[in-house]
Amino acid sequence: MVTLRKQYAVDRSVYSEDSFAEEHEKVYRLHKTILDHLKEYLTCDSKRAKNAVLSLLPIIGWMRIYRVKEWLLGDVVSGISTGLVAIMQGLAFSLLAGLPPSYGLYTAFFPMLTYFFLGTSRHISIGSFPVLSLMVGAVVTRLVPEKGPAANITGFEGLTPDQQRVVVASSVTFLMGIFQLAMGVLQVGFIVVYLSDTLVSGFTTAAAVHILVSQLKFVLGLEVPGISGPLSVIYTLEKVFVQITSTNICDLVMSILIMLAVYVVKELNDIYKAKLPVPIPIEVITTVIACGASYGFNFEERFGVEVVGKMVTGYESPIAPNMEIFQESAVEAFPIAIVGFAVAFSVAKVYSIKHDYTIDGNQELIAFGVSNMFGASFRSFAASTALSRTAVQESSGGKTQIAGLISAMMAMIVTVALGFLLEPLPRSVLGALVIVNLKGMLMQFREIPYLWRRDKPDCVVWVLTCLGAILLGLDLGLAVGLGVELLTVVFRTQFPRCSVLANIIGTDLYRDRKDYLHIFEPNGVTIFRIPSPIFFGNIEFFKDKLIEAVGFNPLRILRKRNKALRKIKKLMQKKNEKDMNDLSTQTTDEPGMTMEELPVDIRVPKVDLHSLILDFSAVTFLDISALKGLKMVLRDFIRIDVDVYIVACDVYILEKLHSCMFFDDEIRTSMFFPTLHDAMLHVLEKHKEGTSKARAIIDTQL
Repeated sequence: MVTLRKQYAVDRSVYSEDSFAEEHEKVYRLHKTILDHLKEYLTCDSKRAKNAVLSLLPIIGWMRIYRVKEWLLGDVVSGISTGLVAIMQGLAFSLLAGLPPSYGLYTAFFPMLTYFFLGTSRHISIGSFPVLSLMVGAVVTRLVPEKGPAANITGFEGLTPDQQRVVVASSVTFLMGIFQLAMGVLQVGFIVVYLSDTLVSGFTTAAAVHILVSQLKFVLGLEVPGISGPLSVIYTLEKVFVQITSTNICDLVMSILIMLAVYVVKELNDIYKAKLPVPIPIEVITTVIACGASYGFNFEERFGVEVVGKMVTGYESPIAPNMEIFQESAVEAFPIAIVGFAVAFSVAKVYSIKHDYTIDGNQELIAFGVSNMFGASFRSFAASTALSRTAVQESSGGKTQIAGLISAMMAMIVTVALGFLLEPLPRSVLGALVIVNLKGMLMQFREIPYLWRRDKPDCVVWVLTCLGAILLGLDLGLAVGLGVELLTVVFRTQFPRCSVLANIIGTDLYRDRKDYLHIFEPNGVTIFRIPSPIFFGNIEFFKDKLIEAVGFNPLRILRKRNKALRKIKKLMQKKNEKDMNDLSTQTTDEPGMTMEELPVDIRVPKVDLHSLILDFSAVTFLDISALKGLKMVLRDFIRIDVDVYIVACDVYILEKLHSCMFFDDEIRTSMFFPTLHDAMLHVLEKHKEGTSKARAIIDTQL
């Protein structure tokens, strides 16, 4: 790495904010009011109308630049490859949602049709996602348990349990879409920034644990009722271990063989991905083999293996969402909407950066909202994207969502014409495919040591989010994670690392005095830096750290001086001036303080500090409470004859100080300086430091 050694020299006057304003006239701009912004937002012309259409239908933008000869073949190959994966994942993830497998194919088809027109990402594969499937499955299990009566909902009358589960899943998905669409219309796509990478990692890891536990009953061939709510993982494991002796050996052997085969081939795909034109579709291969073996050897009757069974042929008529289910599931639907968008947007962002195009968070919310509402009307469940499926779509040559459309057509062909071929497929095979695809999410446990070494608060967020989601359920776990994450933000801003700065000799740079050896600190000057906003939550912490930095409490000094003055006034009334001249000086044990002792034991504290410089370069805002507290602190120092200077204060903070009547006869605008070095040069000139070091620092003035 090259170290810069260039020199620069600037010759200018030492500025305070007042003198800078006098010499350099500022342009005052008129700030728009809320009414002005509203009027501008509602004004429409041809250009805005065109931009609105292009924004709402991103397909117009990328279709105009579509290179048929260069991109079409790659999109077709990618669509076929992704479609095969999407079909298998749709069948498998439908088990997580507590639905018959055929409805997973609906999720691979309907949401993609609308996202093709409305989405801004050209590479993500829309369809089922295991975490969302599990979250929807928790609602399905709660309202339509496998054992016991279903919830008392009017729309359930005359429906079979499977049909009731489909109604619940589609209604929850429709409500999820409403939430996403509403957030997109209200332009609140920024909400995803509150889900940090650390939180999402911990949450998805916990979801992987839930998914793993939920699939054990299929892999082992046991009859375990679905359980939702807090501690559901523990209760499910308890029921699995109670029945462990009833394990279906055929299911277990098939699952182990398929997991080993899929794991090995996926590793080979990763190792030789540069040489393979298309990843080996091992899920499809194992599914075909398992179907053939199950049909040929009649696994269902000979070994008691539970199979997929009757597949729905074709598409059913649309259904309306159930309002009673809306009321029952509103609390769960909102986190499902947030998680679905957050995962999809984070994956889309990765590929948009890689391929150099932009994505719009608000438009993505609209696209997913409409897609989920449209899909739910045709009995599909929550759709987002899966990283593994998207990786297949991108790595196999996909350039645009034409690949996604072709993958949806593949799901349609299976639903309409080939679904019967999947009827003998053992459900344990689908469970094994789900588990083996959890590798990436489960391996995120390796992040804990790294986070602990690099950023302990982030590590706490990861661990508590993961534990909360495992023990309390995914919806409550997400709330716990958000709460912990916000607490870490509060902790970082409420207790920032304050420091005392010193000059690096021969420069105009100032750094923490604990970090450097060759520094210059003029006698009687303290430079204090707070690297955070100052607000009601940390103003007391700011005061305490400032008192710790200067070595005394100015209010205490002021009170002692006032007390001494009152006693002196009483003495002056009783004694003549001769008595008052018998003063002797005595040094106290308190750091930074001396005393003047009077004959009657009156002590007048005298501080060694004459100048206090506050570095506000990292202070981004002040609220009213902090403003009042700051004013009181500054007054206390000024009243004990300590000059206070504030440097590098943001212009908008200065404007707020003026508007809030911060300045008066004691606190003046002359206290403010544009840079730390300007303030230091002013202090040294004012107090005429006589040392060679002081002269050296003056010589480096800019």
